Amino acid sequence: MEKNAKIYVAGHRGLVGSAIVRALQAQGYNNIITKTHKELDLIDQKAVAEFFKTEKPEYVFQAAAKVGGILANSRYKAEFIYQNLQIQNNIIHNSYLNGVKKLLFLGSSCIYPKLCPQPIKEEYLLSGYLEETNDAYAIAKITGLMMCRSYNAQYGTNYISAMPTNLYGINDNFNPETSHVLPALIRKFHEAKVSGAPTVTVWGTGKVLREFLFVDDLADALVFMMNNYNDNIHANVGTGEDISIAQLADIVKKVIGYEGQIVYDSSKPDGTPRKLLDMSKLHGMGWKAKTSLEDGIRKTYQWVLDNKIL
Repeated sequence: MEKNAKIYVAGHRGLVGSAIVRALQAQGYNNIITKTHKELDLIDQKAVAEFFKTEKPEYVFQAAAKVGGILANSRYKAEFIYQNLQIQNNIIHNSYLNGVKKLLFLGSSCIYPKLCPQPIKEEYLLSGYLEETNDAYAIAKITGLMMCRSYNAQYGTNYISAMPTNLYGINDNFNPETSHVLPALIRKFHEAKVSGAPTVTVWGTGKVLREFLFVDDLADALVFMMNNYNDNIHANVGTGEDISIAQLADIVKKVIGYEGQIVYDSSKPDGTPRKLLDMSKLHGMGWKAKTSLEDGIRKTYQWVLDNKIL
């Protein structure tokens, strides 16, 4: 991408989109287009078509999505599949109609089967049953990935896809009903510390394994991919290392300075037993994550405090 290229970041107010904007600005890109939901409803086909005709972006980062944790994915399946399909259909198709040079589609590691061999290679996609709690979201993301491949095959476009692992960081969602596990834990431990609660209850057994990537590291990877990656097959983006939820809870407890006890509620769902991405592709191209988990959690919690989020 040229430094003055017209770059559209869809979903720029979200966790990923805001990090992409920060990364682009830090690297000297000076022609970034953003639209708030009020300015442009990405579910509105006509509005999106008009936007692309008027603005004619050269590069597109498709980071707009309806996202959430286990509770939200289980409760709002219809919204998750409908809204995500509409958003990505509108953006991908109008990118094609208006000659976008390159598009990067953001998926999620939940596209992979529930009981996948570990670490998860890109080719394991569609090799087994999905995790039931987020299958609607996963199907939408798989569809977006296949749409990019299909447009490349039929129209000769250069649409690439990235599948990040569990993300966290600045501008995360800390809503107790819709947040992912790490921001949910930060909120729980922070509130317990403030109130002096003797215990913090964590959903599940604490034994399942998860990989976590600081969102600014993801953004760095996405700009790297936009400049260097042209494969029709999607690329995993993670750290290549995982940790148990119990170990994660211990780190969050330490960072926040909570001194009570942790209790695990095994009546609540654990989700997928393990989810570790194989990072051979991007590591082989020279990209690696830079931020340790503890440092990333410290940066996130400091942002929460500075902005009075909780």
